[in-house]
Amino acid sequence: MGSLNTQEPQTSFPTSIKPFEPEEFRKHVHLVVDFIVEHYKNIENYPVRSQVEPGYLWKRVPDSAPHGPEPMEDILRDVRNDIVPGLMHWQSPNFFGYFPINMSSAGFLGEMLCTAFNIPGFCWISSPACTELENIVTDWVGKMLQLPREFLFSGGGGGVIQGTTCEGILCTVVAARDRMLQKIGLENITKLVVYASDQTHSSFQKACQIAGIPRANFRAVGTTAQNAFSMRPDGLRPVIEADVKAGLVPLFLCLTVGTTSSTAVDPLGPLCDVAKEYGMWVHVDAAYAGSVCICPEFRHFLDGVEKADSFSFNPHKWFFTTMDMCCLWVKDPSALNDALSTNPEYLKNKASELKCVVDYKDWQICLSRRFRSLKLWIVLRTYGVANMQNFLRRHVGMAKEFEGFVRKDSRFEVVVPRNFSTTVFRVSPMGTYPDSTRVFGDQGANELSAKLLESVNDSGKVFMTHAVVGGVYVIRVAVGATLTEDRHVNLAWDVVQEHANQILFS
Repeated sequence: MGSLNTQEPQTSFPTSIKPFEPEEFRKHVHLVVDFIVEHYKNIENYPVRSQVEPGYLWKRVPDSAPHGPEPMEDILRDVRNDIVPGLMHWQSPNFFGYFPINMSSAGFLGEMLCTAFNIPGFCWISSPACTELENIVTDWVGKMLQLPREFLFSGGGGGVIQGTTCEGILCTVVAARDRMLQKIGLENITKLVVYASDQTHSSFQKACQIAGIPRANFRAVGTTAQNAFSMRPDGLRPVIEADVKAGLVPLFLCLTVGTTSSTAVDPLGPLCDVAKEYGMWVHVDAAYAGSVCICPEFRHFLDGVEKADSFSFNPHKWFFTTMDMCCLWVKDPSALNDALSTNPEYLKNKASELKCVVDYKDWQICLSRRFRSLKLWIVLRTYGVANMQNFLRRHVGMAKEFEGFVRKDSRFEVVVPRNFSTTVFRVSPMGTYPDSTRVFGDQGANELSAKLLESVNDSGKVFMTHAVVGGVYVIRVAVGATLTEDRHVNLAWDVVQEHANQILFS
C-alpha cells in the first residue's frame, strides 16, 4: 500500500485572495458600474430580440469552472461578448412585448443595498428593520392605491412582498383552502372548485394545481368581445350554481384588472357580490395595471376592491422597481398564518411568542426572504408620488399616440379598447388600400397579423408580442420601458408600416 500524499496541491495563483476585501470590492464595483452605464448608453444599438440559436452559449463557455481566479476585466469582456448577445433586451426603449419589466437608477441602488446587507429576513428577530420596513412600505403603497383601510396594518390587515404573482396567489389559495376544509372536512378537498375568466393569467391555474385543487375543478368562465373580454356576473353565476347542484363547493374567485392578452378589467364589485353569496374567497390580480391606479384618473378600475379578500400587483412590472417583487395585501392575515406557519424550536423567540411582531415566514411559501422592501422604499423616496404618477401618465400618453396611428390606417383595426398603456390591434379583415378594398376574412387577417409580427420582430428594431382573444390573433404593443420616448413609439409604427407594406402588397 502506497503512502498518502498529505502535501497541499501546488497553485499558480495568490493564496491570499479573499472572498471579500473592501478596497478590491470598491475597484470592481467601479468596473461593473461603468460597464452598466455603457450598456445602457448603447442599448438601442442591440437587436431587441436575441439573434442567437439554441445552444450557442455551450460553444463559447468552457465545460468546467476555472481552477484559479480570473480578472474582473476578463469576466466583463466575456459578459459583453458572450452573454449580452443572448439577452432579450427588456430595458430597450424599443421593447414593447409582454408587459414591461422596467427599472430606475433608484431601483438599481436599492437592489445594491439589498444584496449588500444579504439578510434572510424570515422573522422579525432575524432583522427587525427588514420586517418593519415592509410593514411600513406596504401601508404606504396601499394608501397610494387608496386601498380600504382593512387591507393595511393600520386597519387590521396587512401587506407582504412576495417574489411573483404566482407565489402570492398560491398563498391565498392555500389560505382559502384550509379555511374551507376546516368547515367541511379534509376528506372533501376534491369537491373544491375555483373560478376565473378565460382571460385570467395561467399563474392562477398553476397555483391551484400546486394547492391540490383537481384540474377538473378549475372553471374558466367565458368572455366575449362585446364585453371587452371581461368576466360578467351573469356568466359566473350559472357556472357556480351548476357546481353547487352537483354537490361541489365553490372556493375561490380570481378577478383581474388588466389581463395579459388584452388588459381587460373585470367588474370587481358585482362579481364580488356573486362570490360572497357562496362564501368564496375573492382575490384581485392587478399585476400590471395596479401601478397606474396610483393616478386618481385610473383609480376607478379598482372600484369594488373593498369587497375582495386579497389584492396584489407587481412593482417589478411598471413601478420602476427591479425584479422580483409582488405586493400582496390581505384583510385577514390570520388566514395566511393558520395555513402557512411553522414554529420550530430553533426559530422561537420572545417577540414571536408574545405575538407583538410580524413573522413573514408565515405569510409565504419559503422560509428565507430578501430585503425587497428596501428597494421599493428607496424608489418611492427618490422620486416621490407625484413623479411616479407622471412617469406612468407619460407611458399611457405614448400608448394613446400609438393607438391613434393604428386608427388612422384603414389597413388595421384596434381590437379592444385601450385601458392603460397597451394597444391591441391586428390587420383588418376588410381594409381599404390605395388601389382597392381587400377582404381577407378573420382567418386571413389572423394569418397576415402573425406573419407581420414575425417579420417585425425578425428585424431586431423593435419587439412586440401576440395573443389570441375570441379566436382573433392580435398584436400587442405595451409601452412601459423606462427609456422609451415618443421617437421610439414613432419608430415602432414606422417599422410596422414598413413590414406591412411588404407583406400586404406581396
